[in-house]
Amino acid sequence: MRFLGVDLGWRTGPSGLCCLAWQGNALELVVLDRRLELEAVLAWVDEWALGPAMVAVDAPTLIPNPTGMRLPDRLTHRYFGAYHAGCYPANLGRPFAARTVALGRSLEERGFEHAPQIVPQQPGRYQIEVFPHPAQINLFGLERILKYKKGPLAARRRELNRLRDLLLEQLPHAQPPLNLEYLDPVPVPGAALKALEDQLDAVVCAYVAAHWWYWGQARNLVLGDRETGYIVIPGGYPGGGTPV
Repeated sequence: MRFLGVDLGWRTGPSGLCCLAWQGNALELVVLDRRLELEAVLAWVDEWALGPAMVAVDAPTLIPNPTGMRLPDRLTHRYFGAYHAGCYPANLGRPFAARTVALGRSLEERGFEHAPQIVPQQPGRYQIEVFPHPAQINLFGLERILKYKKGPLAARRRELNRLRDLLLEQLPHAQPPLNLEYLDPVPVPGAALKALEDQLDAVVCAYVAAHWWYWGQARNLVLGDRETGYIVIPGGYPGGGTPV
């Protein structure tokens, strides 16, 4: 079973990509990559998910509402807003909608069924929507999000270093464990910083896919459903619920 994380460039930017493989009783990092065009992202999926796999996408791949905000978007603000982890509203009028929905449909055409519910540890071809910020809150017990996406370059670099350290230090001891011994150091230039940010977010996405497959609803939270759109978050409601 493989777990692919796609930190999708919602409009025109590159997408961070990560593939993890279930080997024995642990996860192994297979590859980190970054692709620009949506067709290139799908070609990468085709390359690394030849058999059973789950694709976790950081983007709204199901958008039923023409205006306003989806149910899962509202719920992130309700439960994770205090951690600064509410997500952007998605509707069919937003400029990114055609691209993000097209990815979900293209994955369905490849046999990746939406999986807001799952029987744990059953091989198959699935796709889910994820959101790295609340995932990090629960996985690492943070008091607020790591703010590596906006702000002065030095502050972004410091926060991205924190994310890198948490991935290396904590995920090898999580359940399921990710045998992660090395990640590229955080660079100084802004463009290179963004490239690594995309890839580390993709690692989080792929790990959330593995956590969902391994535990199912016993140790994961699903905000929304197949009809309204949904987001899978490891753990439970912040401040209580099922531990990771």
